[in-house]
Amino acid sequence: MISFRPVLEEDLALLARWLDKPHWRQWWGDPETELREIENMVEGRDTTRPYIFQKDGSDKGYIQVWFIKDQKDPDFVVEYPWLTLLPDEAVGVDLSIGLQEDLSSGLGTEALRAFVRMLLEEGYVRILIDPDPQNERAVRCYRKAGFEVIPELVGKTDDCLLMEFKNTEGKS
Repeated sequence: MISFRPVLEEDLALLARWLDKPHWRQWWGDPETELREIENMVEGRDTTRPYIFQKDGSDKGYIQVWFIKDQKDPDFVVEYPWLTLLPDEAVGVDLSIGLQEDLSSGLGTEALRAFVRMLLEEGYVRILIDPDPQNERAVRCYRKAGFEVIPELVGKTDDCLLMEFKNTEGKS
């Protein structure tokens, strides 16, 4: 059973430990910088909503939802110009598994599917994810969770591969 709880200030120590793990450092930025960004979210200075995801009540990883329209600030768009190609009503998702031993176990796919269900229930229709194309494990996970590459954006997004959730329920 996957569940989500908002990140609280007391979770920052756990996140600091996770951010320092090799499988996080490979794909995330500097741990201290990333932790400050999450702290900004927790304290309401960033609209991104951070969560700890749990399996059977045990903390297993981090997942967040960010709002495309809030990322279109001119200063941010200079660094990520492809944001202007995305619809304002879309949301983006990021996730990481807490511990190395939980990688390649299906946990990421399970957590992402559950998180997408939650976002759909909240009324979001356009749900995106933007892995590094070199992160083959993540790309496979996201495909299994129902995300597909946005073909018209391939080659226009620098170091990320933009994928969008496609509801495949009822399709064979």
